[in-house]
Amino acid sequence: MSSEHYTHGHHESVLRSHIWRTALNSAAYLLPHLRPGMKLLDVGAGPGTITVDLAELVAPGLVIGVDASAEVVAQATAHAAERGVTNVEFRVGDAYALDFADGSFDVVHAHQVLQHLARPVEALAEWRRVVADGGLVAARDGDYAGAITYPQTPGLVSWAALYQRVHRSNGGEPDAGRRLKAWARAAGFGAVEASASVWCFATDDERAWWGGMWRDRVLASAFAGDALGKGFAVQGDLEAISVAWAQWAEDPDGWMAFPHGEILATR
Repeated sequence: MSSEHYTHGHHESVLRSHIWRTALNSAAYLLPHLRPGMKLLDVGAGPGTITVDLAELVAPGLVIGVDASAEVVAQATAHAAERGVTNVEFRVGDAYALDFADGSFDVVHAHQVLQHLARPVEALAEWRRVVADGGLVAARDGDYAGAITYPQTPGLVSWAALYQRVHRSNGGEPDAGRRLKAWARAAGFGAVEASASVWCFATDDERAWWGGMWRDRVLASAFAGDALGKGFAVQGDLEAISVAWAQWAEDPDGWMAFPHGEILATR
């Protein structure tokens, strides 16, 4: 397996974010290109919410989700069973070395994966290997430096700077969204269609979910352990950021736009 350290870890506050994700809110750019019978690989499938949605859309085609965490693979398998979706399976796998033959899939999909990899071009080249001629590699990643938050309080400014330090210290690229097109071209794809979309958190419920999630993540997830362990912050810093997210969540004027880059790449 690759040596990168996943910045977020798998604390409940992180999985709370991942299980919110659906094909509609996280892979809308890909959906018009899907059709029944396609064989699809989802790299970095996480708890499987997007994967299972995609499986429903390409049924009876087979969908395989791979993830580095056996614990998360088990959660995804349980989620598929709960949904009653049978044309999907989940396996532990390595994004750099997939256990599939050349040209095995019509679509390779990855959501919020490349930002955590130290060698994103190598990963894309591997995904290119397992996609069939005429198939698609679809990737979507956030771009933290492009995020806009209002009101931009000192605590949220501190969070943005600390997030950059922690993420980069783990070998990743927090501003991956803007780089996807360049990475795909460097990986040898013949054509790359690039686009962008945003998550917007503005309603009371949306702010409570996003702000509440980060209120907890900054204190309890792997992010907190790295920030403290690597000397980037002290406990008081994290507590101040946590309070800032809680206050933002409760502010009726609060608003956030979180941008994502997207690519549809063909061999």
